[in-house]
Amino acid sequence: MEYVFSKEEIIELETARRVNKDKRAEQRLHAVLLRAQGKACKEAAQAAGYKNWKSVSELVGKYKRNGIAAIAGNHYGGNRRNLSLEEERKFIDGFKAKAEKGELVTVKQIKIAYCKLIGHQCGRGQIYRVLERQQWRKVVPRKEHPNKASEEEIEA
Repeated sequence: MEYVFSKEEIIELETARRVNKDKRAEQRLHAVLLRAQGKACKEAAQAAGYKNWKSVSELVGKYKRNGIAAIAGNHYGGNRRNLSLEEERKFIDGFKAKAEKGELVTVKQIKIAYCKLIGHQCGRGQIYRVLERQQWRKVVPRKEHPNKASEEEIEA
């Protein structure tokens, strides 16, 4: 399908490129602008750094259907966590209370409770990231007491 770009659309794309600070969005804007300026899809793809010209064609279609917001913004932003930081804190506090009482708390236990809370399975790595965000560190008991008497002192 052949798209025709108006002068206003070209100005909109140029303006968006000037104010943009996202590298991936810049690539998308550049490709669509080149296409708007009359370049073929293959030329625009090569100049913008796309391997396949079909990517440029899809971007142009997205822009024409949904406007500048469809290609200009970062579509992968922010918090992709299942719980907010406050919800995570409340969740972890229950396990911290157990640990402070001297009970053994394992990542496996935390993972089972976390998966039950969010309603679907997750990986162990996600649990470690939650624990890291909540400043929980792994505490491992020492093999021997630091003030333990040496073997010579014990024999004497």
